[in-house]
Amino acid sequence: MSSFEKVKNYLLELNYEILKENEETGVFIINAEDKGVANMILDCEDEILILMQHIVNLPAGDGDIYKELLQLNMTTVHGAYAISDEAGKSVVFRDTLQLSSLDINELEASINALAISLSENINRFLGYAKGGVPA
Repeated sequence: MSSFEKVKNYLLELNYEILKENEETGVFIINAEDKGVANMILDCEDEILILMQHIVNLPAGDGDIYKELLQLNMTTVHGAYAISDEAGKSVVFRDTLQLSSLDINELEASINALAISLSENINRFLGYAKGGVPA
């Protein structure tokens, strides 16, 4: 079984909604509204699975936000928050997992870590969306 098929089987078993999939590129886009996952990208790249979820667009030039994001990474169980320039400055959640040893529990734990972090920091991200660092 290919890594792509393994990941797909796990996603289906975990009841994630697969919005799009492309076996040629190794990419899935999934939803799990109950976990705050919307259009999460999972990319099977050689030996790793990359998980990436857009969180919020950032206002221009606020260095305090970058400091806060680095501090948030200290409490995130799996993955990390990062800044992406692909669609303007935006905060993304990103994790990488080894495909050769990937099991369903590890994939679920990574996505659950995002859900937990989002629920703990929702006010912070809403503040970013409104243009700054919340007080």
